[in-house]
Amino acid sequence: MNLEISIAGIKLRHPLMNASGILGYAREHILKLIRYGVAAIVTKTITPKPKRGYDPPILIELPNGGLINAVGLENPGKEAIPELVNEAKRHYMPILVSIGGVNEQEFIEVASVANDAGADAIEINLSCPHTKGYGIEIGTDPHNVYNVVKSVASVVSIPIIAKLGLSDKVVEAAGKAIEAGAKALTLINTIKSLYIDVYTLKPVLTNIFGGLSGPPIHPIAVRVVYEVYKEFQPEIIGCGGISSWIDAAEFIIAGARALQIGTALRGGSQNVIVSILEGLRNWMLIHGFRDIREAIGISVRG
Repeated sequence: MNLEISIAGIKLRHPLMNASGILGYAREHILKLIRYGVAAIVTKTITPKPKRGYDPPILIELPNGGLINAVGLENPGKEAIPELVNEAKRHYMPILVSIGGVNEQEFIEVASVANDAGADAIEINLSCPHTKGYGIEIGTDPHNVYNVVKSVASVVSIPIIAKLGLSDKVVEAAGKAIEAGAKALTLINTIKSLYIDVYTLKPVLTNIFGGLSGPPIHPIAVRVVYEVYKEFQPEIIGCGGISSWIDAAEFIIAGARALQIGTALRGGSQNVIVSILEGLRNWMLIHGFRDIREAIGISVRG
């Protein structure tokens, strides 16, 4: 069963990588992700200057397996990018640098460093739901999505992947990202959420709002992938609540070529990737797929 795939021109030995925000901002994180068995590494979102996150509590674990986090895009800044890229390259591991900014110039600034450092691709974070001025505040407007992607595409030579979040205009925004030069899309990010303690009668997170991830958002993420694939047939990285091979297979038949795993890796289990890959191979055997590419979007294509 062939699980090899390419996304935005990057060849992967299998479709699984980590989601941005799960490790990926220090050398030791790169090494840990390699041990987990990912086929590519996605860095934490990097901004031009080091950014301090929110004060704790920043994370809530939910009974249904979901998480709500409000880290606040904490990161070491663009100066850390060359070291991250070099460490990944030392282990022959493809690396996608996730970038963030509050305007086009900031995105360009970080993208240029990633490009010069030799990253394999840039993932533009247009979807963080809990940091004012960043992410979803830009990504909900298809016009903004077009401008940011177009601006970054004009200054780099490596592929651009646009990471979009849930909004009423996500399909339109996806089209604009592709039109502006994105070679692939990551769908979706966490979803803006709120958790209130019924005993203290107050929100738990210091930022009040956070991003919901994990199993609760999986059906929503699959729906978005399905709709975007049906409309444009672009290359898609599915992201949202993958914890088993069934979740992964569902994304693939909805239109995803590759997959990102976040919450399921947080526990530090080194068996998640191996278990999902084994399940996918068995599933392919059942359906007579010799190559994983045969399954991409099959539920959309009929």
